[in-house]
Amino acid sequence: MNQDTPRPRRRGIYLLPNLLTTVALFFGFYAVVAANNDAYQTAAIAIFVAMVMDGMDGRVARLTNTQSDFGVQYDSIADMVSFGIAPSLVMYQWALRDLAELGEFWAKLGWLGAFVYTACAGLRLARFNTQAGVADKRFFQGLPSPAAAATLAGMVWAGNRLDFGGWGAGVPAFLLVVAAGILMVSNVRYYSFKEVDFRYRVPFIVIVLLVLVVALTSVHPPTVLFLVALGYMGSGPVLTVILRRRRLRARHQHHHHP
Repeated sequence: MNQDTPRPRRRGIYLLPNLLTTVALFFGFYAVVAANNDAYQTAAIAIFVAMVMDGMDGRVARLTNTQSDFGVQYDSIADMVSFGIAPSLVMYQWALRDLAELGEFWAKLGWLGAFVYTACAGLRLARFNTQAGVADKRFFQGLPSPAAAATLAGMVWAGNRLDFGGWGAGVPAFLLVVAAGILMVSNVRYYSFKEVDFRYRVPFIVIVLLVLVVALTSVHPPTVLFLVALGYMGSGPVLTVILRRRRLRARHQHHHHP
């Protein structure tokens, strides 16, 4: 009898993933507030917490079968704040604004570098939204914004712990924000780790590497996090070259053996 009347969807159930997105947004927002109060370690940790929350909202939506267009849009807006605005403003407060000590031109360069990162994050998120479900699942096109944010937050946190700051940190900080921005909007491929299923057997080397990372992390967490994030950021160009060579070789062999 009730085959043709669709059951009204319960509204309340959509609350959970969107609540997680709001929490992710809160931590991104909080990072900016903390950086304004010169609490750089807190600001950097807040960005990492936002990353964890952001990784959860989509999964929770899939598990509870509550994916919605609204959720996708809201998630992307929260990402813009947490991974587009927060990291660059935290980086600006921590080191980029100190470039002003080198003169007027450098002062402008500091906030322009931060802006380039923010604009690129916005472009990356918009492009990702319009391309959903098109590309090869194994790879991301361009550096994902959470990974870019992790690199910036990692530098701030590690630098803060190692008492490295001021305009001396401003120059590498400027190079990093601009490089991260460019990599986000590039066509550089990044491995997505979507293929790796941790429920089943993983290659032994993966376990060895994980043990090493955990051991190193206990020595100096911020530095290890920063180096891992930086390593991932640098892996894209390398992977792209390898993939391109592989494609060329395949094309080459194809031509020779018709």
